[in-house]
Amino acid sequence: MARKKKPVQEVRKPYLMGKIWDEESFRNVLKLFGVFILSFLMTFIVCSMTSFDSPILRIAVNILIAALILFVFYHQGLSRGTDAVARGEILYQRREKGIEVSSGEQALCYHHLKGFLTCLLAVVPFLILALILAFTTKRQMTGIGALPGWMNSFLRRNEIGDALVTYTQASSLTFPDILRIVVRICIMPFISMAGTADADLLLLVERLSPVILLLPVIAYGCGYMGGRNVRTQIHTEIAENARLRRRRENRTRKNRMRGAGSGRTPEQLN
Repeated sequence: MARKKKPVQEVRKPYLMGKIWDEESFRNVLKLFGVFILSFLMTFIVCSMTSFDSPILRIAVNILIAALILFVFYHQGLSRGTDAVARGEILYQRREKGIEVSSGEQALCYHHLKGFLTCLLAVVPFLILALILAFTTKRQMTGIGALPGWMNSFLRRNEIGDALVTYTQASSLTFPDILRIVVRICIMPFISMAGTADADLLLLVERLSPVILLLPVIAYGCGYMGGRNVRTQIHTEIAENARLRRRRENRTRKNRMRGAGSGRTPEQLN
């Protein structure tokens, strides 16, 4: 029977806890705001190019796009959280050596809610627009079509022209229309999944737009919290490699001592 591999014991290093807001938080909010703008533009362009007729293919592609965006935010949060925990470990070692640690330095360390707050503030402008749309949106009805060319002659008749004048008036763009366009761009993969044929489904997506915009916030915050596990994994791998190196060195030392104790000498070459 094969020998069971000894389970690796996790190694967790102590670290200093930071604050939910620090001197770098505002700069990080601006960076994430730029990431949101870039992701909205990219998804709008890509989703516009992938408007397939097949509902299954359209839904599958847009799910992949949405998952990719969430992964980007998760990975950024994971990187930020890992750096924050590493900073807390360094400052903890400094304090243990008697070196003073300022409150500003400690505030930069890991805090489990910092990732959620930072990303939430970055998406607040779009979240406000989505909340307004969610409470004011209505089911979109099909607009009137264009007047056929052959009916233009009837516009000059008083008894018929008044009834047809509505078809000749260009519809103006109102604030709700602009609001709907902006929010739909922000949640474009989900709008593409819903399609334009089902007005009730589009209405549901618009009402859920604030929740959809919170998905990247959740992804970033969970990634930030995962920074602790990354640091634990790093320390565990370092400890395991050191243990294996010591075992190899001990085995080599024992083999050398065993060879010396046997009294064997290397044969002379003629």
